[in-house]
Amino acid sequence: MARRIRLATYPPSAPLARFVDYFWIVEWNMGERAPEIQRVLPYPNAHLVFDRGQSAIHGVVRGAFERTVAGAGRVLGVRFRPGGLRPFIAHPVSRLADRTMPFDEVLRVPTPVAEQRVLDGGSDAGMVGAAEAMLLAVLPAPDARALLAEQAVNAAAAIHGPASVAALCVHVGIEERALQRLFSNYVGVSPKWVIQRYRLQEASWRLARPAPVDLAALASDLGFFDQAHFTRDFTKLVGTSPLEYWKSQQEPRQSGP
Repeated sequence: MARRIRLATYPPSAPLARFVDYFWIVEWNMGERAPEIQRVLPYPNAHLVFDRGQSAIHGVVRGAFERTVAGAGRVLGVRFRPGGLRPFIAHPVSRLADRTMPFDEVLRVPTPVAEQRVLDGGSDAGMVGAAEAMLLAVLPAPDARALLAEQAVNAAAAIHGPASVAALCVHVGIEERALQRLFSNYVGVSPKWVIQRYRLQEASWRLARPAPVDLAALASDLGFFDQAHFTRDFTKLVGTSPLEYWKSQQEPRQSGP
C-alpha cells in the first residue's frame, strides 16, 4: 500500500502551533486495483478534514475505524493538539465524540466554500496555505486550560507513563473529578479512555517489531491485569488478537531454491 498511498505532514506556523499539531495530506491512486480497506487506530485528537463532498470537523473516534481506499484522490487534514479545538468552538469537545460537524462554526465560511479553497489549492503548499489562512483569520486567544489538557494527555502517552486515572491525577496535580471535567470539555473523551488507548497503541508498535514476542510479559509491562485482559482489549480495538497481529507484521520468509 505504501507504493499506492502518499502521506505527507507539515508543521503549522508559529501563531497556530499552540492549537494545531500538524497538517496532513493523503493522496492515493489505486489504478485498476480493487478497493482496499485500511484500519485506523484512534488518537485523542480532533481533525478538520477537507475531503471532496465529505469535508467536516471530526471529533475523537472512540473505536478503531475503517476507510475504503478506491480510485484516486487527495485529502487534507488539520490535526489539532489535544484540547486545541476547544478554543475555536462554543461547546465541550465531548459533544463531538464519534461525530462530525460542518466547518461553518469554526471557520465562519460555508463548508463547500472552504473545501473548494483548499482542495483546489494545487500543490501541497497551496492546500496547506489555504487551510492555514482560514484558521489564522479566526485565531482564538490562548487558553491555559487547553494547555493543561494537552499536558495531561502527553503524560498518559509517555512510555511507562501513568497506567491509571489516579496515577495521572497525581502526575498533573489535579483531583479526579476536575480531571474528568477537563477531559470532557477539552479532549472529548475520558482520561481512562486516553490511558487505555495509548497502552494498546504502544502494544501495536511493539508487536510490529521483527522479533519474538512474549505476550504475558508485554501485558504486564503495559499495566494490564493479565494476558487475557490484554488480549480482549487489543482484539476489540485492532480487530485481531495480539498473536495474529504480530504474525501479520513479520516479513514473509523467502523460500529456498
